[in-house]
Amino acid sequence: MTREEWFNSLFTRLGNSQFRSRFHLSGKDIEYIEVKGIDTIREHARDFIAKREAPAVIPNDGKQTPMRGHPVFVAQHATATCCRECIRKWHGFTPGRELSPIQQEYLVDVIMCWIEKELERNRKS
Repeated sequence: MTREEWFNSLFTRLGNSQFRSRFHLSGKDIEYIEVKGIDTIREHARDFIAKREAPAVIPNDGKQTPMRGHPVFVAQHATATCCRECIRKWHGFTPGRELSPIQQEYLVDVIMCWIEKELERNRKS
């Protein structure tokens, strides 16, 4: 399966989830992205994944990602990159092991793909 096929499959499955599909960027989130720029948002996503998801042991796993307050947090819940259990279930990464740099970058790419889709959706409305 190519990366594009995997992403299409993943986003179809996420879209079919009643919980995941209810997340959308707010006007405030979109404004924040426009002010900071997409490259800065990607850096924030990298930082959040590295600090909150990548360690092998996360003491507050399942509670480390707020539901709002930053566009990346919203995207993490929409893309099931919010905790190690969701990452295991949706992305197949084993909990209890530190995420590799490649795994971390994959999660960042998923988050950013969702954010870009949301920005496009908002441009059309």
